[in-house]
Amino acid sequence: MLDDTQLDHTWIASHIPHQGSMCLLDKVEAWDQDKITCRASSHRAVDNPLRAHGQLGIACGIEYAAQAMAVHGALLAPADSTRPRVGYLVSVRGVIMAVTRLDDISADMLITASCIMASENNILYQFSLSADDNLLLEGRAAVVLNADALAMTLGTDA
Repeated sequence: MLDDTQLDHTWIASHIPHQGSMCLLDKVEAWDQDKITCRASSHRAVDNPLRAHGQLGIACGIEYAAQAMAVHGALLAPADSTRPRVGYLVSVRGVIMAVTRLDDISADMLITASCIMASENNILYQFSLSADDNLLLEGRAAVVLNADALAMTLGTDA
């Protein structure tokens, strides 16, 4: 099992599709089979690629959660796999936004994603973003893992 100190931004960027400034997470704080907690400071960056109209809206927090889920998938992938299976975030539900924006949060954010149900091709996560023990955003997200099969199905003529 990897030591959490090795799971920094460089490791994350080499294991998820998001590259450059779009790789939003700084490091993995803790993880196990069912849960991951990541740290991020990129919400304060003026060049954050998700910023619009001079700010980073709270809904962008869903992307932070999705990246934590992708990192969790990479950590759970078999050691002999060449790359993690591609997944698609297909829905978010029960989202509660406790603030309106993220760029004015001075503390680092903690992003937690807990697997509440998993099957061969689908995962349901509960996620939350917090800073200084204050909840910023929470909800549930469904991820489809059979993305290659889904892409082939969508790409064929019926």
